[in-house]
Amino acid sequence: MLLQRIGRFFHSNYIPILPKLFNLLIRLIHNSAVFTESRIGNGTTFAYGGIGVVIHKRCVIGNNCIIGSNVTICGKSKSPSVQTIGENCFIATGSRILGDVRIGNNCVIGANSVVVTNIPDNCMAAGVPAKIIKRDIEPKDYY
Repeated sequence: MLLQRIGRFFHSNYIPILPKLFNLLIRLIHNSAVFTESRIGNGTTFAYGGIGVVIHKRCVIGNNCIIGSNVTICGKSKSPSVQTIGENCFIATGSRILGDVRIGNNCVIGANSVVVTNIPDNCMAAGVPAKIIKRDIEPKDYY
């Protein structure tokens, strides 16, 4: 996260070469594609150092989220919209969030789930494709 945040600072201040250097460092050191253009909130962490994580450049992730290893958050072809992950979310290992999807606040996404539709606040979703399996949850009870 430190490399992403430093690269994001350079990107936000229109310093041209350094964000690309930080993107390369993230790819080499952590074996992941977390771009400096992504907006990732404070307190968000990656499990196991973010191994295998792929996050779209225009993705927006809220504060205090936990993202497991091998998670993919990316768009579909020719879709101009971006994925939005709310605050205090837990995205388990191997999950895929594909397309123009909004994950609400305080959500839990089960391991190896494929999310292709919006998930409202305070819900747990799992499966392929992901379906809401529990409502009105406290995410801290599940991680």
